[in-house]
Amino acid sequence: MYIYGLALKEVEKKIDIIRYDYEYFNKYDSIDHVMTRIKSPESILNKLKKDEMEPTYKNLVSDINDVAGIRIICPLKSDIFTIRKYIREFNDINVIKEKDFVTHPKESGYTSYHMVVKVPVAIDNDISMVKVEIQIRSLAMDFWASLEHKIYYKFEGDAPDYISRDLRECAEMVSTLDEKMLSLNEAIQECLEKQEELNMSTKTKESNRQDQRVLQGLD
Repeated sequence: MYIYGLALKEVEKKIDIIRYDYEYFNKYDSIDHVMTRIKSPESILNKLKKDEMEPTYKNLVSDINDVAGIRIICPLKSDIFTIRKYIREFNDINVIKEKDFVTHPKESGYTSYHMVVKVPVAIDNDISMVKVEIQIRSLAMDFWASLEHKIYYKFEGDAPDYISRDLRECAEMVSTLDEKMLSLNEAIQECLEKQEELNMSTKTKESNRQDQRVLQGLD
């Protein structure tokens, strides 16, 4: 657990770099908040038993990809792919698996982008590559996923059909909301750019008038 904790800290450092870099150059924070967790020993044992694996450290390392998990919550759907691009470009992060549930949602309606990466962890002058699962989703996606998890937890994963149906309908609403917010953000950016161009044009005209007045004074 100590090693996986160090791996999480390494990924968190990278996320801080992404946040700082993007905000510095774009004047916009593409990350709303970040959550981390490490599976409990009980959860790990249950996972190994479910997969009919012997409860050994070797099987834990090879079979379980989400002992260390980090969730990145973005304001907008488009931010998900911005974060993905950054993660792919880090030289010391090895992406070993990706699942795009944003473009191809699960049947339940679940949407998120999953990545399994390996990051270097230094212990006693030895470097180990440790797996971390990264989930990237929008605020709207996270809202739906959190409620869905709580609902299915109450039913122990066996919810009535009408509950599953209504959850899928809610997922479609969330997807529509994501697209609407994305369009609205693009419209706002376009409006701001036009306003900035207008301000620049006004300043240029005012500067030209001042120059003309100066020249007239010299004459």
